[in-house]
Amino acid sequence: MTQHDTPGTVTVLVPAGSLGAGVSEAELRYGIAQGANVIASDAGSTDSGAAYLALGISKNNRGSVKRDLTLMMKAASDAGIPIVIGTSGQAGGDRNLDWTRDIAVEVAHELGIRPKIALLYCELDKETVKRKNRAGQVHALAPAGPLGDAAIDACDHIVAAMGPEPYIAALKQGADIVLGGRTTDTAVLACYPLWKGASPGPSWHAGKIGECGAQCTVKVENGAGVLLRIGSDSFEVEPLNQVNRCTPHSVSAHMLYENSDPFRLTEPGGVLDVTAADYTSIDERRVRVTGSVWEPKPYTMKLEGASSGRYQTVMLVGIQDPVVLKDLDAFHDRMIGVLYDRVRSTIGEAAGDFHISLRLYGWNAVSGDKVPEGTPMPREVGVLFVATADTQEMATQIAKACNPYFFHMHMPDHHEMPSYGFAFTPADIERGPVYEFQLNHVVECADPMELVRTQWIDLAREEAA
Repeated sequence: MTQHDTPGTVTVLVPAGSLGAGVSEAELRYGIAQGANVIASDAGSTDSGAAYLALGISKNNRGSVKRDLTLMMKAASDAGIPIVIGTSGQAGGDRNLDWTRDIAVEVAHELGIRPKIALLYCELDKETVKRKNRAGQVHALAPAGPLGDAAIDACDHIVAAMGPEPYIAALKQGADIVLGGRTTDTAVLACYPLWKGASPGPSWHAGKIGECGAQCTVKVENGAGVLLRIGSDSFEVEPLNQVNRCTPHSVSAHMLYENSDPFRLTEPGGVLDVTAADYTSIDERRVRVTGSVWEPKPYTMKLEGASSGRYQTVMLVGIQDPVVLKDLDAFHDRMIGVLYDRVRSTIGEAAGDFHISLRLYGWNAVSGDKVPEGTPMPREVGVLFVATADTQEMATQIAKACNPYFFHMHMPDHHEMPSYGFAFTPADIERGPVYEFQLNHVVECADPMELVRTQWIDLAREEAA
């Protein structure tokens, strides 16, 4: 027991905000020395779009994930504590989970360890979703509307975000490593303390605060992870980097992260209410939180479904022309009109239901909003042309048709023909399919395990056989 431990406290080591983001070996050593009972980490998100679920691939490269898993698996094996990983392979689909599984097995062989690995699959077939929908057990989240079969059929892969129960079941059966499919970030960190009898309010709240690792800390140096100590009526947060610190502001502010309500967070089986939470500095580095409340609710799991659809081709130019820069909104509107006319006159009806957009980086490409009057003229802008069409070939033909005007279009104040700077040659770059999320719904579950499939890999038994 360390100097910070109290009887009944569960200590969760969160080595990074996401597997593959860069675990620190020194931080792992510190967390283990402080009495960590489990290493827990998220491994994915919807933040980077639908492609990773639709394709079943990871956002992170294999080497980054293998490096982090190697450090974590060695530390956990040496300390005799389990590892839990959620949303494996970025999106948590079956392919994403299998990819992570293969890396973990490879690392185990290289380290000479023989862990018992639980695999939690939560990808759903379309008929299961349709059956649940027909039974009135699927409900839309704003701004989505009622779910129809067409949207379900459009999905390449569908997952249901798990809560902590499948992880707890695997840990009860002796798992050394639990690799989960799509899971709420909070549940991955809350599962072990909930299993060990910690209070639900502090367990869920600690999970939310620690979900992104050191993001809830004040960084003096680069730091990846945090240590969470969950007790009967409170929890503590401490940076794993001993130079960094937590403050009441840095900890409480994380309730705003990816959450529309800073006081209430909906999770499978309930709502975390932190309205009465109190954040107090214990010392220069640690914060204690009290007053977190868990309100049990009917059990639901969020559905995520991703599809691949139409195709895009892009072009990019850089512009320093002062005539363009003095009225970028007029330039944008004029260019859009010219390009649409160009496609209609050169390709015609064969172009189908195409779409062209221009994104002015350095001006309003991120927000898409009109810039307030009086905003200083930028030194330069980058203009991204995006053509969307039913086929890749047509998207590229549209870009080729637009190329001369995208390169040379004049404004009324131009006395000579302008030229804008293409970033690449050839200018048109085929981006491939457009990936989109089709589902923003929740599904009712009578049992937290009903949509989850558990498989096991017991390397010790396989070796003995």
